[in-house]
Amino acid sequence: MGDKFGPQRSPGTDSYWHPATDPLTMSDPTRLSCPDCGAEYADRWRCECGHPLEFARRPLPEGPAPDPATFDAREGLWAFTEFLPVEQRVSLGEGMTPLQSAPDWDAEFKLEYVFPTGSFKDRGATTTLSRAVELGVEKVVEDSSGNAGAAIATYAARAGVDAEIYVPASVKDSKLRAIEAAGATPVRIEGSRQDVTDACVDAAVGADGEGTDAWYASHAWNPAFFAGTATFAYETALQRDWAAPDAVVTPLGHGTLFLGAYRGFRALEAAGWIDEIPRLYGARPPATPPSSPNSTATQAARTRWPTASRSGIPSRRTRSSTPSTRPTATRSRSMRWPSGTNSTGSTARGSTPSRRVRSPPRRSRSCAPAARSTRRRT
Repeated sequence: MGDKFGPQRSPGTDSYWHPATDPLTMSDPTRLSCPDCGAEYADRWRCECGHPLEFARRPLPEGPAPDPATFDAREGLWAFTEFLPVEQRVSLGEGMTPLQSAPDWDAEFKLEYVFPTGSFKDRGATTTLSRAVELGVEKVVEDSSGNAGAAIATYAARAGVDAEIYVPASVKDSKLRAIEAAGATPVRIEGSRQDVTDACVDAAVGADGEGTDAWYASHAWNPAFFAGTATFAYETALQRDWAAPDAVVTPLGHGTLFLGAYRGFRALEAAGWIDEIPRLYGARPPATPPSSPNSTATQAARTRWPTASRSGIPSRRTRSSTPSTRPTATRSRSMRWPSGTNSTGSTARGSTPSRRVRSPPRRSRSCAPAARSTRRRT
């Protein structure tokens, strides 16, 4: 497991550190720890106790939030390196996607489809492959039926790392083409989606559990991936002059953007750059079953954030096992574009009582996650 280092903490608590005042540097890859049992590793895909691992220490900037007018965003999402536990090693210029005002919808939309591979998964891919390069990895494996596989394959190519993407046998040809175009090898697996994951884990861990020459670049288990998706929150807050929205709505499949957004807003609050964390909602197709209490995503939510509800939705305020099916948002004190003030999603200090968000008009498609908030009428 390796020696313990840094201040000891209770399982499940945040472990931020301030690079400006802490002698620990980023010259070596950040170690991983288990938020449940406290075990620590140089690297491992999950804890021996079965729980997802976290970075043992996560950087947090000191001092007030920088002036948005002078913030240098030329490095894209890597402009937020003060929050990131990995160094920039692999990049395609990703990040700083537009936040577009939509007055008719009473919302703002973060246009994540402008990423190099067309989805927010590039946020996690750039940090995950940067972590792989830090560790000297020469081959990665990932299981995916879509965008995550294409993103990992593309960033692996950028890093000069071999990649195998495990996919369901029934995967669409368009998904395979995206993986193959990046030079990765798709591996078709018969059976359920869980069978695909199991085969991929076996390829990385080996039959004896001692590991192979492949590194598991999982978008569900690797903490580096969530460090990347957390940048969604940093960008959104910056683009709103460090004022978080009343509510944020993201697509919800495995929950990588949803959980990353929560992580990001929580770090911003810990740094004192925003006042409170917005209410988060996940949107999924009607045909998709709700998250099982025993699903991988729910387990990850519980262990990464012990205050997560049984539905897998992390919220310090949500204790019920059944979250509300009707999103509500709080009227903010000032919602001029691009500035605004934050509220909790329920009645906040100094704000008016919450009200239901007006449903947007039906459209043929929704092209991006929405950082959504109510606006004060004038």
